Amino acid sequence: MEISVVIPVYNKEAYVERCFRQLMAQDFDSFEVVAIDDGSTDRSGEICDKMAQQDQRIRIIHTKNGGVTAARRRGMEESQGKYIMFVDSDDELLPGALRTMYQAIEESGADEVIATYYDQYGRLYDTGRRGFVDGDGIIHDLLSSRLGVCVLWGIIFRRKLLEGCLDTPPQIRNGEDILMQIKCLVKRPKVYFIADAIYLYNKGLPNDRKLELHVERLYDETLRKTLEPRWDEFKYYYTQHQLKIYENFVESCQWSACREYANDIRPNVNSRHPLADRIAFFLPPRISYFLVHTYRWLRKA
Repeated sequence: MEISVVIPVYNKEAYVERCFRQLMAQDFDSFEVVAIDDGSTDRSGEICDKMAQQDQRIRIIHTKNGGVTAARRRGMEESQGKYIMFVDSDDELLPGALRTMYQAIEESGADEVIATYYDQYGRLYDTGRRGFVDGDGIIHDLLSSRLGVCVLWGIIFRRKLLEGCLDTPPQIRNGEDILMQIKCLVKRPKVYFIADAIYLYNKGLPNDRKLELHVERLYDETLRKTLEPRWDEFKYYYTQHQLKIYENFVESCQWSACREYANDIRPNVNSRHPLADRIAFFLPPRISYFLVHTYRWLRKA
């Protein structure tokens, strides 16, 4: 078995069948699909079972709800492939994706190959990176919320690279994919970029994830431990990440959380950080709201 495609599934009944059908239409022979129904309360699990009955390459594992990282970890543990790819159940692999990614990682000898992707509106996301790239620059982008790069999806991994990277606490359900990729990148793997678009990402779909202060602090603690072996290289970007989380609290009008989280990070904010972020941080949160909201609206426009 060359490729295992791991799909965490939770309450995506409107999307999951198409996700499977796009996979089953791939022009590549040696692959399996391991889908983890993570305690869905809609018809997602039933649809998964129906698809597995139609194609022996699909295996479904039903579990209690433990979060997306636990589902991915279980899927990887149950998989048999030399290489691992992750697909979210509300997204799709484009035609030829598995063949393209397999050829790229075999020919390059990389530890992970990163492709480009489209969103559902036809917009192409391409950082312009090609060939072998220093993973530290990707970490910088991820911590600074410059997310034009595929994070977990749209990537093929050597199985060994993922060892120890799927242990994020289950309470963390926002940005868990970024944390997992950073855990991979701090190992200094060989990372290879290709121009091919192989993934369709359905952007902005509703979910039940909430911004909570205690969870964000847990995320920061986990991220800090991940970066600890190379802390001097990444401490500036760690604070840059925290500034973006602070702005999330501002935009969601959680004023009490703004004050508490600001106290956490204030000693580490300095003149190296972008001026716009420093202005948003040092202004009163209710005033910063208009700056943050307007800036983010302009970026989406």
